[in-house]
Amino acid sequence: MSERIVVDPITRIEGHLRIEAQMDGDKIGAAYSSGTMVRGIENILKGRDPRDAWAFTQRICGVCTLVHGIASVRAVEDALNWEIPANAQLIRNLMIGAQYVHDHVMHFYHLHALDWVDVVSALSADPKATSELAQSLSSWPKSSPGYFADIQKRVKSFVESGQLGIFSNAYWGHPAYKLPAEANLMAVAHYLEALEWQRDVVKIHAILGGKNPHPNFLVGGAPVAISTEDTGNTALNMDGLMTIKGVIEKMQTFVDQVYVPDTLAVAGFYKDWFARGEGVGNFMVMGDFPAKGNNDVDSFLVPPGIIMNRDLSTIHDFDLNDSSQIREYVAHSWYDYSGGKNEGLHPYDGETNLNYSGPKPPYEHLDVEKSYSWLKSPRWKGNVMEVGPLARVLVMYAKGHEQTVELANYALKTLDAPLEAMFSTLGRTAARTLETKIFADNMMDWYGSLVANIKAGDLATHNQKLWDPADWPSEARGVGFTEAPRGALAHWIVIKDQKIDNYQAVVPSTWNAGPRDDKNQPGPYEAALEDRHTMHDPKQPLEILRTIHSFDPCIACAVHVTDPDGDELVQIQVTG
Repeated sequence: MSERIVVDPITRIEGHLRIEAQMDGDKIGAAYSSGTMVRGIENILKGRDPRDAWAFTQRICGVCTLVHGIASVRAVEDALNWEIPANAQLIRNLMIGAQYVHDHVMHFYHLHALDWVDVVSALSADPKATSELAQSLSSWPKSSPGYFADIQKRVKSFVESGQLGIFSNAYWGHPAYKLPAEANLMAVAHYLEALEWQRDVVKIHAILGGKNPHPNFLVGGAPVAISTEDTGNTALNMDGLMTIKGVIEKMQTFVDQVYVPDTLAVAGFYKDWFARGEGVGNFMVMGDFPAKGNNDVDSFLVPPGIIMNRDLSTIHDFDLNDSSQIREYVAHSWYDYSGGKNEGLHPYDGETNLNYSGPKPPYEHLDVEKSYSWLKSPRWKGNVMEVGPLARVLVMYAKGHEQTVELANYALKTLDAPLEAMFSTLGRTAARTLETKIFADNMMDWYGSLVANIKAGDLATHNQKLWDPADWPSEARGVGFTEAPRGALAHWIVIKDQKIDNYQAVVPSTWNAGPRDDKNQPGPYEAALEDRHTMHDPKQPLEILRTIHSFDPCIACAVHVTDPDGDELVQIQVTG
């Protein structure tokens, strides 16, 4: 029997993910993705006030912070046909945009860059040559030889102490690392700078939502009032607006002068990764950043659409309310449906049945012929779909969004790569960088519109019209969606007699990390790993980490409830 590699858990992600790769010589022949924590948040919500759902769903994850709150309030607003004021829409766009920029920068430097950057190699770098490299890439001021020499000393103290601290748990010296020592030192310096940078960017959530993580939300609008007077910390006033403007400018500067140049510089040494790791070739975008109503898709900055089989000439429409289009399957999940394991359910009719008595960890290998994950397998018309930054950039490119086309063409020209290179592990990573710049730039436009509304005397941030449940219909259902940093996210809600009767969240990492379905179709993680992956050393599976991290997994979003006793369920292990 050929060797099977087990990586459990995948580190530098949120939640617990197990990957098993069945080797075919030195290549991955088959891959299996398993979420190893049980899901149950939907059961917690039944019988509660729909207006409170956002506070529960936001606790699905501590990394995504606000996206589940956004999807939840939009679901209730959709069910009750509840419009929100223009200022509330702008405030939400600013909060979502801040989440994107913060999340993507943190992902690149602190979760994914170490798959490409050899920290220990930075010790042999020449600080003067590093300075010359950095200054050739951008005008970022922290680029002197003395600055990089100081960074090198800090890294050396980690290494000589025998405790790498934040740089532990990696395969330093692996032959798959290709960056020169100077590029590694520059990247490590920017890793440390990003840690400091992120402390300021969270201020937008604190000002507009009261706190970060898990800022406050409000069905029917935004949770912050607007004041034209100095009212301290109880409302959004001129001091708060000027702070927001300063944070946006700081975001834009770091993205333009550090994140974008670093991505292009690193990608230039790994062009072979433009030819592996795509997988299914189907992409779904639900859309986000409305200029008008939640459902006015024509006003979205990120338009909805589906791409099938890499064909950018045709963008397919879809309907999240259509039970024949969106279904979740559990054929290889540790769940049961009342209608059987091979049934597919639309989220309005979704079930979260935890009455499972199958194998539990620790186990040597997953029983991949049966059930092997706590994630479900969502499908569009039976098709496996990838969601996330690559999907968004491809749809925006295909629909002719001017800035997306300009940035994508510039990146591809710089790297001497064809458009097809985007369909890859590295393309996924590059797309995340490009959309970060797009959203950071648009944040200043939303800020300007908000200030203009205030100057014109429009201070409304909430619509009270349906706040009394007595005005609600006896039964209602709706779907709220957002484009979370990791991809398309939607919450479906069924309301009966003013209470939640059913609630289902289908999250990006469910779409991407889910197991095989009733047709044995692999999910996007699995298919991407099966796409031209040669392993240098099965006991140091750096290649697996590169592709899985390119999706920016958030398994805590896809599976929700930990062991009630707090017991350790798995340990990091790599076995052959």
